[in-house]
Amino acid sequence: MNVRNLPAPMKRVVHLGSRSYGRLTADQRMLPSFLICGGQRCGTTSLYRALAAHPMVLKAVFHKGVHYFDTSYHRGIDWYRAHFPARRSAEKVAERYGVPAQTFESSPYYMYHPQAVARIAHDLPYAKLVVLVRDPVERAYSQHHHEVARGFETERDFWAALALEPARLHRQEERLAADPAYYSFAHQHHAYRARGEYARYLSVMAQHVGRERIHVVESERFFTDPEPVYDEVCAFLGLPSTLERPAFERHNARPRQSDMDQQLRRDLVAYYRTHDEALRGWLGHVPIWRHR
Repeated sequence: MNVRNLPAPMKRVVHLGSRSYGRLTADQRMLPSFLICGGQRCGTTSLYRALAAHPMVLKAVFHKGVHYFDTSYHRGIDWYRAHFPARRSAEKVAERYGVPAQTFESSPYYMYHPQAVARIAHDLPYAKLVVLVRDPVERAYSQHHHEVARGFETERDFWAALALEPARLHRQEERLAADPAYYSFAHQHHAYRARGEYARYLSVMAQHVGRERIHVVESERFFTDPEPVYDEVCAFLGLPSTLERPAFERHNARPRQSDMDQQLRRDLVAYYRTHDEALRGWLGHVPIWRHR
């Protein structure tokens, strides 16, 4: 049965039943050995699909993004385990290929939620984290268009949404960090400029899990020359190379309705200059988008 093609109400019933069964069998299920943690609108779905096609990788059941460590942590670890394959499935893969199987998920908000990485470090002490970064100006513009299309943003003008951002996000990170039960819609959906300050978030991640467990990928490289980037990610994850690579496709791309105002673009490029320079330490070179 292809759940993706079912009507939404039926899909919810199937998902609920699967999670209920999964919780009953939680002690027999895998936990992820790696996570795609972000960034938002940076190609995480495309990389997820490519890695899910690897013969030694078992993806999460039904959802690519479980959102456990950011917005659903109160549900508990058994609820989280319910989203992943049974260990018996992993044993069959190991029997066939002679190497351990891995499972994973992709929740881009993990990179940004103030408590997510500390929770990951506690519950998945050996998991590796893959992070994609993209031209932060294009990323912010894409996120705004995406949020408008999903009905999560009522301000359709990008410049106006940026102007609203400081007020919308005022003390939201502080409240999220202080209160495990607090949820901020604005922080999850309206942080356009802040999301592109990649080095700041990577530094926090490294404090919790160690830099050696984080692999940073430039989205531009992945989309223009995916094979070597895919091979690098597989090497980082300890996944053997395969003779046949997956079909690399771009997912969740939305057609642009209009070009960005050029003065606004210049202002954002200037804003991100120091952030991009800090990212150089993670990439080992000046970010690709700075060469344009």
